[in-house]
Amino acid sequence: MSDDARFEDGSETPLNLGALDEDDLKVISSLTQDAVFTVADMTWRAGEHRLAILINRFRWEDDGRDRHGAERVRSLLVIDNVLGVSSQGVDRKEKDTILSVLSVTFEPGEDGAGYVVLTLAGDGAIRAEAEALEVNLRDVTRPYKAVSGKAPDHGD
Repeated sequence: MSDDARFEDGSETPLNLGALDEDDLKVISSLTQDAVFTVADMTWRAGEHRLAILINRFRWEDDGRDRHGAERVRSLLVIDNVLGVSSQGVDRKEKDTILSVLSVTFEPGEDGAGYVVLTLAGDGAIRAEAEALEVNLRDVTRPYKAVSGKAPDHGD
């Protein structure tokens, strides 16, 4: 019998995680909080039933932050089994607009279907209608120093 992975296990290695239920998605949501991307970084492939977003993810799991400073990493956030995508508060024509992720959640429907919702800062949202919940998060570059030099701060 194997032990479940722990949050700390990913501290110094690239992440490659999948979510097939709401509990799994909570982990991905916490790791993508404060990730930033542009409208141009989103790709909806209707024929493949896939929404892919290249994000600049803050490395919340990094225990060595005090030693080497705050880091980000480019990651792919992929939602599969997607039937359609809609958005609110996002101008898709403005390709350079920077969007910031607050959370990734699942609104269940019937028979395992539902909506994967990316809630964005500034009252925006991206909603992917899915036949079944399947979300993957994979780091695709080496970590780099965060431009701000510090972790995002939400206050109390």
